[in-house]
Amino acid sequence: MRPVPFFFDTFPRSRRPDYSRQRGEIRTRVAIVGGGLTGCACAAAFAAAGVKVVLLEADRIGAGGTAASAGLLRQDLDASFQETAKLHGLRTSRHVWQGFRRAALDFSAALRRVGIRADVTPQDMIVLSRGAQAGRQLQLQREYQARRDAGVEGSWLNARAVLAETAIPGSAGLRAKGEALDPYRAAVGLAAYAASKGAAIHERTPVLRVRAGRKAVEIRTDGGVITCEAVVIATGGLQDDLRALRRHFAPTQAWAVVTESLPAAVRRETGKRTTALRDMANPPHVLRWLKDDRVLFSGADQKPLPVRQREGALAPRANQLMYELTTAYPAISGLQPEWAWDFLHYGSPDGLPVVGPHRNFPRHLFALGHGRHGAGVAWLAARVLLREFLGEPHKGDELFGFARVL
Repeated sequence: MRPVPFFFDTFPRSRRPDYSRQRGEIRTRVAIVGGGLTGCACAAAFAAAGVKVVLLEADRIGAGGTAASAGLLRQDLDASFQETAKLHGLRTSRHVWQGFRRAALDFSAALRRVGIRADVTPQDMIVLSRGAQAGRQLQLQREYQARRDAGVEGSWLNARAVLAETAIPGSAGLRAKGEALDPYRAAVGLAAYAASKGAAIHERTPVLRVRAGRKAVEIRTDGGVITCEAVVIATGGLQDDLRALRRHFAPTQAWAVVTESLPAAVRRETGKRTTALRDMANPPHVLRWLKDDRVLFSGADQKPLPVRQREGALAPRANQLMYELTTAYPAISGLQPEWAWDFLHYGSPDGLPVVGPHRNFPRHLFALGHGRHGAGVAWLAARVLLREFLGEPHKGDELFGFARVL
């Protein structure tokens, strides 16, 4: 069992990018902290618009939470539209859902347009209410009705339709359109595109301090100083300068496995294998079908373990996930995980992404609260933050930001 993320491990070593550390003093218009998919998407968008930009990544581009993710480009949010409407009102909820859907559609189109090969394929998401959990099925039906009444995309699947699609009996589901991609390939492709447009990319460059003044932002790294007009914070773990926000964006540790290739006899028992699945368990599980007839299965959410304990917890959590996978697909029993890893995902006060400026942090632009919402957050952040920086926000952009939650 390889204890590394599948998408990182299966990318050819000879083609992994190697960007320099940041050294000395640099002046630029925008600095981006975080070289995951969101940071790389922001770098690509800003550079393509002619904005001089520097991207800073503490480790390696795309090799952290991005490579560890499921790589789903879903067109809906991993949250309840019904509950969001109660909290924020119908207008705000509809705008956020529809804006997120447009961002997901635009993202896959943008990847194709600039020639980034990220293995983008159709893969809708079905949220399942499994078995005899009548209360959860009723909850899911109400969620579908709320979305339908608001004109938000989604279709209802009864038990017969779910069985035909997934081979899981006794379930009902809510289906939303979406795609799947290789998130690591997408990140390194966007970084390369940003560099071709003039962006400076620096890996292995931890940010030690960010100080915003009246006219500029000073960013101190372990190799030098960057002075810029604005800083984009596109990393989950917030540095000490932003510790006042940490309590609003708490991390959750989750685990993932990728199975060996399914034999033909097992494939016949697993349905069409064309849609990703998310159940309504607490905590939930997400299942994605990969090339070579493999399954990516994640879940087992918990409070983050100390770093020294994570290695020892990997095998038990992988075995736990494989058992939980067999409750949906008994035919998989006996197969082994070939990859297993842990990752952190960050919540938000209302469970939705938070993208935009904050009144208490001048010259800062934020992309936080990614959760399990998928790769669409990256392009949503890139477009909203670019418009904010250029002073050309669209009507409703503020609904994605801190004004909605704080």
